[in-house]
Amino acid sequence: QLQLVESGGGLVQPGGSLRLSCAAYGFTLDYYAIGWFRQAPGKEREGVSCISSSGEVINYADSVKGRFTISRDNAKNTVYLQMSSLKPEDTAVYYCAAEKYYSDLMCPMTGGGYLGVWGQGTLVTVFS
Repeated sequence: QLQLVESGGGLVQPGGSLRLSCAAYGFTLDYYAIGWFRQAPGKEREGVSCISSSGEVINYADSVKGRFTISRDNAKNTVYLQMSSLKPEDTAVYYCAAEKYYSDLMCPMTGGGYLGVWGQGTLVTVFS
């Protein structure tokens, strides 16, 4: 069974940091583009960041540029999202998703680009 498991969420004060992990089980992430998404209460899901299977293409939402960093460790079959300078508006459930593309440069920032595997989400709460 193909599965993605997010972890690393929690409570943090504004200005703090968290590192989210997205671990794959049942398949190898090497050939998959990975996207991070988030959904706050009452809001639509939005793309946060993505990384192509080659790692050469990385995209960030404007709202997180300069604060979040995505990376992948294929040896650990895990993708990370390092979040710094967190703000209350970053509060949301964060999801990762994986999709296999022919091109190793694909890096979609929309949920429609990931029809494959989605994780169950991890909650990030930024409070003062």
